[in-house]
Amino acid sequence: MKSKSEKELNKIASIEKAIAKKFGNDAVVNPKSLWSDDKEKEYLKQLKDFYYKQRDSHENSEKTEKDGFLVPKNLITKESKRVCPVCETYSFRLKDDLYMNKYECCFLCYVQWVEDREERWLTGWRPNKEQN
Repeated sequence: MKSKSEKELNKIASIEKAIAKKFGNDAVVNPKSLWSDDKEKEYLKQLKDFYYKQRDSHENSEKTEKDGFLVPKNLITKESKRVCPVCETYSFRLKDDLYMNKYECCFLCYVQWVEDREERWLTGWRPNKEQN
């Protein structure tokens, strides 16, 4: 006569066999048997990288109060290119952003000083204050 624990072990074994038959032997293998020291080192390295990235993203998303508003810290330290260094005008126009990034001047200065003279501009020539 089988004891209660033997019956339970036989039931567990039959369930494992059914799972192995349906899903394959990998479904019933003990995960620890597939683990090695190399896999452990790789896992710890990945874990460390993950937490570094998470910390960096948290630091980048920190907010600070500026003039009564919560603003991300990374926006405060960035310099904006809104003032044209040639004519010293301030602009929010989108096309000025394009010319500020490429030619370091606003659209109006581009039309007046750069257009059809890009080579001279890119070599460093700029109008003096009297010409402006």
